[in-house]
Amino acid sequence: MTVLLVVAKAPVPGAVKTRLCPPAEPAQAARVAAAALRDTLDAVTATPGVVPVLALAGRLADAEDGADLAAAVAGWPVLPQRGDDLADRLAHAHADVADAYPGRPVFQIGMDTPQLTAALLAAAVRRLGATGTDAVLGPAADGGWWALGLRDPRHATALRGLPMSTADTGRRTRVALAGRGLRIGTLPVLRDVDEWADALAVSDLVPTGRFAGEVAAVRRARPVGGRR
Repeated sequence: MTVLLVVAKAPVPGAVKTRLCPPAEPAQAARVAAAALRDTLDAVTATPGVVPVLALAGRLADAEDGADLAAAVAGWPVLPQRGDDLADRLAHAHADVADAYPGRPVFQIGMDTPQLTAALLAAAVRRLGATGTDAVLGPAADGGWWALGLRDPRHATALRGLPMSTADTGRRTRVALAGRGLRIGTLPVLRDVDEWADALAVSDLVPTGRFAGEVAAVRRARPVGGRR
């Protein structure tokens, strides 16, 4: 059974989604992040045949909507993130899951793609399990990636030293994995939420979700760009 690993940061004002400010205030940006995380957790919970695990930076007790988020992951293993930078934290998270669930593949996502559905996640997990596939990579529209699946999660050490959150991150990650001899499958391209334009575009894809509701609340409070 595949471990579905969510790597997330506690949605604390001033610590998450700061590139949404302005138009959002720090507390609003944190609520947008919390909604994105909650929508993601719901999709993971609804995905059949996986073991959900959360690798968390920070404390939900300090976060916006922390009680709601804590209830959503009740019963989940929650692992503290460790490492000096994002690439190091991702590699450690995969290694920690490998220790806790030896021999199981790991499919890792973040909290920036609230448009994810259980159907999309299930299809991605099946792609990882396909014959002739050692890894899968989900490219992001900005040149990064939104998902990484590894049959052997210890290969995530390939991430160490790679620049994250750049227009070249996806390509560099693929090259690093291929350099280990891994056969890599490609998942659909998704847009992740970094800037306000991303938040608007993604909320249009899932207009009934919590994420879209929080984005709409910011737009009502501080309309920008003529879009209402």
